[in-house]
Amino acid sequence: MRSSWSRVEPAVFLSSAGLVLLLLVFGVVAPERARDLFVGLQDRIVGRLGWLFVGSMAAFLVFVVWCAWGERGRLRLGADDAEPDFSLPSWFAMLFSAGMGIGIMFYGVAEPVLHAASPPSGVGGTTESAQQAMTIAFFHWGLHAWGVYAAMGLAIAYFGHRRGLPLAIRSTLRPLFGARMDGFLGHAVDVFAVFGTLFGLATSLGLGAMQINAGLHRLTGLAMDETTQVGLIAIITAAATTSVVLGLDRGIRRLSELNVALACGLLLFVAATGPTWALVGAFVREIVDYSRALVPLSVGWVRFGDDVWQKDWTLFYWAWWIAWSPFVGLFIARISRGRTIREFVWGVLLVPSLVSFVWFTVFGWSALVLDGREPGITAAVERDLSVGIYALLERLPAAEWTSFLAALVVAIFFVTSSDSGSFVVDMLTSGGHPDPPVWQRVFWAVSEGVVAGVLLVSGGLEALRSAAINTGLPFCVILLLVCIGLGRALRSEVATVRAEGRRRS
Repeated sequence: MRSSWSRVEPAVFLSSAGLVLLLLVFGVVAPERARDLFVGLQDRIVGRLGWLFVGSMAAFLVFVVWCAWGERGRLRLGADDAEPDFSLPSWFAMLFSAGMGIGIMFYGVAEPVLHAASPPSGVGGTTESAQQAMTIAFFHWGLHAWGVYAAMGLAIAYFGHRRGLPLAIRSTLRPLFGARMDGFLGHAVDVFAVFGTLFGLATSLGLGAMQINAGLHRLTGLAMDETTQVGLIAIITAAATTSVVLGLDRGIRRLSELNVALACGLLLFVAATGPTWALVGAFVREIVDYSRALVPLSVGWVRFGDDVWQKDWTLFYWAWWIAWSPFVGLFIARISRGRTIREFVWGVLLVPSLVSFVWFTVFGWSALVLDGREPGITAAVERDLSVGIYALLERLPAAEWTSFLAALVVAIFFVTSSDSGSFVVDMLTSGGHPDPPVWQRVFWAVSEGVVAGVLLVSGGLEALRSAAINTGLPFCVILLLVCIGLGRALRSEVATVRAEGRRRS
């Protein structure tokens, strides 16, 4: 027991566990008051500080591109002769499974269909509204999301692998606050990171449980209710706990690779049996439309919808990605030792974004085309967001088999998100130790499932979405400071390298 506790940061662990327990008790004892609190706080945050999310998301994307430019991009995340710990396919599989998995399964059909039927502006049910819907989905799930992850992940990887500091959020702020990050201030930052991770994950786990339930309901008639969904959270959390106990290489890596392979198989099936040639044209057109709209949308020159629409969609996503940044960023940093900054940035930004674009085109545009031929998909999604992918698959051959495969992919994405998140929370509450004790891995894996279940019972999807926005606010400010600290460190190292080069010449 002594050796296990030596790998734990007691102040961070006990503070995080205590606060999480208080919130859980509140959610169980007074679920209606908990829902009202989450939703009311969300309304105040979005109404007064929505501009902060919009401006910060653009700043994060610009910042990581700056980091990859010139001499900064050639710096290696580790010693100058370090080799990457994982192959590129394994690296991409793990970062994508952790960063987007359940989300694209849940929203891949639902978001384009909803935006096309009820666009933020204009008339629904038209070709123009369908094309705009795809642009919106690309905007929400593309470069901005991965820019947040890249900013946090790069900072942790740089200070951890190159400067020899612990793999923790506090390490990224040492250029600004120095040794104060070793005390209360550093503990507070890591506790915020734990909360952002737990509630960001709870949102995804809740969505995953709802979607698995929808698939099983269509396949077996299993009841669709909160009791079933909480039971599913318990079962999948048990699987995630087993995976995180096995560790990064034996558990998380292998599950991520399996899941990406299954998801690619499902993607190829829909592309081959759906409106194939229409998908090719839609993908090219939407890439062009997205590229044209990227800058105006990023800086607020143009925006979709009114304030209510922005709160329900764009600001929810921006807060969700920011809340997830400590989790995904720390996880990506852990698996990225040995890569150059340029390789890291372009790999994290471009490849997952491209996969998301392909996914939304294949599933979203297929649903729009097939719904135009024989209506029904939109009506199903409007009744229940979680059934979108199953409503699409029912229009294609072998619907029972592919629906089962879709439910399996969601379940494994559920596991990979939970075990990756548990691993990250373990590291945060262990002061950045790369091999946290097993008992702590079990504690946080179970805690994530409990948080997701309580939020689901407290207020369903509305409470889950509100929790993501509420936890995103404090970490938005922290991440801005992280970028300033990393920028200073990179400028200092590049100046040192240049000075040494002049002396040698």
